[in-house]
Amino acid sequence: MEELKEEVQEKTSEMVNEGRDIAIEVKNLRIGYKNIQAYSIKKSLLKLKKAHVEEFQAVKDVSFSVTKGEILGIIGKNGSGKSTMLKALAGIFCPDSGSIDLKGHSVSLLSIGVGFQKEVTGRENILLSGMLLGFSEEQIRAKMPEIIEFAELGKFIDMPVKTYSSGMHSKLAFSITAILETEIMLVDEVLSVGDAKFKKKSFRKMKELISNKDRTVVIVSHNEDTLQSLCDRVMWMHDGEIKRIGNPAEVLAEYQEFMK
Repeated sequence: MEELKEEVQEKTSEMVNEGRDIAIEVKNLRIGYKNIQAYSIKKSLLKLKKAHVEEFQAVKDVSFSVTKGEILGIIGKNGSGKSTMLKALAGIFCPDSGSIDLKGHSVSLLSIGVGFQKEVTGRENILLSGMLLGFSEEQIRAKMPEIIEFAELGKFIDMPVKTYSSGMHSKLAFSITAILETEIMLVDEVLSVGDAKFKKKSFRKMKELISNKDRTVVIVSHNEDTLQSLCDRVMWMHDGEIKRIGNPAEVLAEYQEFMK
């Protein structure tokens, strides 16, 4: 583990010396969850016992950096800390310790099921989501026709999101993230969504977005072919720690062997 930390620090120094701007810098990050075992209030009062609290460390002292324009893939089995890491980068989870420095860059998270107010309309959610991403109302309204057209929701755009099917929800989430372009894009498992026609369109759009040399992208996925074809580097996480980070072909080969 210490050798890996030294290797990451050395690579970061090399990138800085080569004049490559760092877009994301994570240092000694720790994130844990508290799990309170189910225990009724009545039983607690009668037996004068406190509920037992267990803590699960999802991310354990992780350090790495991503350069501007780089596409970093994250792979690992379920429960390895991948999505927790991504949500921490997005500012959804607060670290217990350590730091995340996005160097002032704007960031968006494409993770279906995150961030919508279900009681209000799709149109209103576009405004709310855009403001959360740091865009002004004027900027969002200028992009709104393009977002609505891309989402292909028709009259449902002015209906509450709670009436949407999962496919419609996915289309709107993807469209907002795809059209309101940020400097850092975080993608959790979703590279194409919706019906067959929309999947083709969304995948083309995603490839266009991440191929922009000025955009930094972090992709969490179980799809090794996707990570191999799109990413500059791959980070393998296991039990909340970085097992390996480096060349996609080499890291994925080791991961495949380990998972056997």
